[in-house]
Amino acid sequence: MYRHRMIWAFVLAAVIPVASALQAADEQAAAPSAASPVVKGDFSGRVDIGGRSLYLECRGQGSPTVILEAGSMGRADVWSRDSLHPAGARTMVLPAVATFTRVCAYDRPGTLGEVNPKLDPQGPLFFPGRSDPVPQPRTARDKVADLHALLSAAHIPGPYVLVAHSAGGLLVRLYASTYPDEVAGMVLLDTTHENTWLRFHEALTPAQWAQFEALTVKNQELLDAYPEAEQWWTAPLEDDASTGQVRKARAGAPLRPMPLVVLAHGIPFDAPFPGWPTGKMEGIMSALQDDLGRLVPGARRGVAAKSGHNIHQDQPELVISAIRQVVDAVRDPGAWTAAAAPAK
Repeated sequence: MYRHRMIWAFVLAAVIPVASALQAADEQAAAPSAASPVVKGDFSGRVDIGGRSLYLECRGQGSPTVILEAGSMGRADVWSRDSLHPAGARTMVLPAVATFTRVCAYDRPGTLGEVNPKLDPQGPLFFPGRSDPVPQPRTARDKVADLHALLSAAHIPGPYVLVAHSAGGLLVRLYASTYPDEVAGMVLLDTTHENTWLRFHEALTPAQWAQFEALTVKNQELLDAYPEAEQWWTAPLEDDASTGQVRKARAGAPLRPMPLVVLAHGIPFDAPFPGWPTGKMEGIMSALQDDLGRLVPGARRGVAAKSGHNIHQDQPELVISAIRQVVDAVRDPGAWTAAAAPAK
């Protein structure tokens, strides 16, 4: 009997130690529609970005357009499929946002969809990504280029409100620094700070750091089952390419003033291995989330008290509220005040 295991440290990844799981997932995953250069109305399908295609889904109408950026390994449906409760028991982020503006999500190459065996005991172990695979690992800059090409090829109009979870926060921040005229607002959900690995490296013993780095950089068990799997981090982790790109962008092209909500987890991470200094590491992460709240003047900082790392699954209503606040502020800048904080 095979079980899912979560990789700690801002990495959403299921470990499936059987290659046969891929075939089962392929057979049960919904087949996307043919590639299309123009996205109108409710859409789900593949979009050619120049020699390869990315899976995209969009719903709703209105401006600004909300772009949902999942964390490491997360497919687009992490924003619409409830992994904790039966389907329809709760309103999830993407369908809720579609009631008040246009919203889109997509699969980065190598992502996957997790399956909760308690909710779907007959289902596959996971659903593979629906975008064309590419060589891995890839940096945040590579992923920004993909997103920009996708939005252009699909003719998705700006301005954009970028909503990101976990490592996706590095991507959207770099996107906003690279294309500042396109981004009007942002929501960061327990996102990875560019200095996370530096602070962890300082706080851990050499032995602890070696163990943590080995867990974070490369999961060979997952790659054996899913060779196309997305890989974010490069060794040595304290000199990771993506975090370095964001540090450079923050110094040279800081975010323009915009409505920004930063939400952090309230339930501590499980220890990745015995001896993990949970209190110290949670303190580091909290301080770094506070720093993200200082990226622009007037940002709103909140803690999702009933959530672990996956706030969009644990408390989707909180995420929906944060997105609505930013969308409303883009439509009416006078409505935004720093004093208003997201509800817990």
